[in-house]
Amino acid sequence: MQIISGFSKLSKDEKINWLMEQVPSSQTEINGIKTFWHTDSIVQKQFDEFSENTIGNFYLPFGLAPNFILNERVYTIPMVIEESSVVAAASKSAKFWASRGGFKTNIISTTKSGQVHFIFDGDHKNLETFFNKNKNNLLEQTKDISINMNKRGGGITALNLLDKTSELENYYQLDVKFETCDAMGANFINSILESLGNSLERFALDDKELIGPLDVTMCILSNYTPECLVEVSVECPIEDLGEIDGLSSSEFAKKFYQAIQIAKIDRTRAVTHNKGIFNGIDAVVIATGNDFRATSACAHAYAAKDGSYRSLSSCSIDNDIFKFTLTLPLAIGTVGGLTNLHPMAKLSLDILGRPSASELMGIIACAGLAQNFGAIRSLVTTGIQKGHMKMHLLNILNQLDATKEQIESAKIHFREKVISFSEVRNFLERKLH
Repeated sequence: MQIISGFSKLSKDEKINWLMEQVPSSQTEINGIKTFWHTDSIVQKQFDEFSENTIGNFYLPFGLAPNFILNERVYTIPMVIEESSVVAAASKSAKFWASRGGFKTNIISTTKSGQVHFIFDGDHKNLETFFNKNKNNLLEQTKDISINMNKRGGGITALNLLDKTSELENYYQLDVKFETCDAMGANFINSILESLGNSLERFALDDKELIGPLDVTMCILSNYTPECLVEVSVECPIEDLGEIDGLSSSEFAKKFYQAIQIAKIDRTRAVTHNKGIFNGIDAVVIATGNDFRATSACAHAYAAKDGSYRSLSSCSIDNDIFKFTLTLPLAIGTVGGLTNLHPMAKLSLDILGRPSASELMGIIACAGLAQNFGAIRSLVTTGIQKGHMKMHLLNILNQLDATKEQIESAKIHFREKVISFSEVRNFLERKLH
């Protein structure tokens, strides 16, 4: 690759031509980029404006997981993910629990936060007096920004001064709590924080009693939202679990419980365990136009909140009642951002019945728990590879350029056999001779 100036000013065609010059070995793939452009030029222009230096669209499968009963309401959950076994596992779990009471959710809190990070080289008590004197004035300066959010029932819910000098010399924060209603609220929160930061510096310069320089370093929301919590659970008498893949209900419950306990105490297992939860969560977050990077970062930090990284889900067996629960922070929105712009995000929210942000928190968590149940069920019974590789068989066959007849033959052949890339390749080679 060569250094290039003014790349962003090139047209899409010019960017593609430049790429072909840089990667001549991939001309076939690069020429095919235009086939992924949307046929509607207005929609394509919208897609181009979602990002920078765009040359095309990167497609992922948009699937549906039906039969979710959540708080006694039936949902079909849209999922955007390239791994078919995820949608299959979530759907299987949804159907399993639909006849056992379904999923129950509880929104614990929807509080979000952000901070004004600043340095003050002076006496802490002097700063505290200054803050208490100017707290209401600081809030007053944000009134014009927050007026519409306030009308919807949101806005700033708390403003506090935090002393962080034990961790970093002269370091303090204005810690701000927010309610953003159905919006994820990133732009709103950051605008409020920048207003507070500007006012803080201005008030400090004008205050003759504040001794010592005050310098704002940055103003930014936090994607760590441990107070924006949702809990989802399933439960039933152990005997109602029935026989599962060769295990009696009591044997299954015992092994399932042990698997969750291992993920609670062993970090090597917990990481993979929680990744499986996010197979389900990310798929719905993406489908609804929300920020999967933010939700993932937050939840993984939450999983380590007590100093050791642990499973986000838990299992209990009390009085012969099996209960499986997932508790995690989820800061998402149903208005603003891509939720209003991306046509597939709009469709996803339509499929879900136009939920509020708190309702969507429950739906997303539900997908995560369903996926986790499906994964643990496979691990403690048939093993993860049997179902996963059967779902992956078609990908292997397509990669090996199998014909339609070979694909149908392979599906029959591998119905009860272990699937691997090498075994599928050997099967196709035998069919050719």
